[in-house]
Amino acid sequence: MDPPQTLPSGLAPVPWGPPGVPVSLLTVGRFVDFPVSRGAKHSYDRTNAPPRKGPLVAKTKRLVVLVSGSGTNLQALLDAVAEAGPAAYGAEIVAVGADRDGIEGLARAERAGLPTFVCKVKDHAGRDDWDRALAEATAAYEPDLVVSAGFMKIVGKEFLARFGGRFVNTHPALLPSFPGAHGVRDALAYGARVTGCTVHFVDDGVDTGPIIAQGVVEVRDEDDESALHERIKEVERRLLVDVVGRLARNGYRIEGRKVVIQ
Repeated sequence: MDPPQTLPSGLAPVPWGPPGVPVSLLTVGRFVDFPVSRGAKHSYDRTNAPPRKGPLVAKTKRLVVLVSGSGTNLQALLDAVAEAGPAAYGAEIVAVGADRDGIEGLARAERAGLPTFVCKVKDHAGRDDWDRALAEATAAYEPDLVVSAGFMKIVGKEFLARFGGRFVNTHPALLPSFPGAHGVRDALAYGARVTGCTVHFVDDGVDTGPIIAQGVVEVRDEDDESALHERIKEVERRLLVDVVGRLARNGYRIEGRKVVIQ
């Protein structure tokens, strides 16, 4: 029987993907990156794991979280790790980065005792230089996964070359419908009766990467953009916590557009 998965109170596992198998059989190994393009394959590879000596122990994965604003998704991850413990959750946050300073997301990280870094586009000669600096700052913390928790910048080739297949993002719509910066507004304007949120890997397009999981939210007749977005955010936080934990504990592979949790 699979061991129970421990999540923070009030955050029930989101039903997606195949049933898990014991964590101890899955999570020793290394992440393998392949050239990044749409349809590229990535996997968490166990074949180069160290020889077994005694009980097999799952390695807690390292997360770097990127923020641009209030950091509510970051807080959901912080709470999940704190309540379950890094070993049970499968991951720990080792640093938080941002594209601007003076934001609540950085304040949340500092209150949690985490190191932070800021990479502003305006501090660099061009977008490629900024992308390279962001990649270097992120790589300094040796993350297994990078999580965009409301990070409002599009990364470039250098960042994807290092973290493609390991960079998780959320979007407030059911992709591939309504990509871009105004997913909630666009769903309302189109007259959609349901919308929701998507957790996906980032590729070199805009909200075009392989989909990991989705959550559905009903559109109500009285909804405006703000009210609908708040309900989407509630589902988004639960889904992100569940997805990141599953990726970290179980490992995964990407086959074309399909993400398989192992």
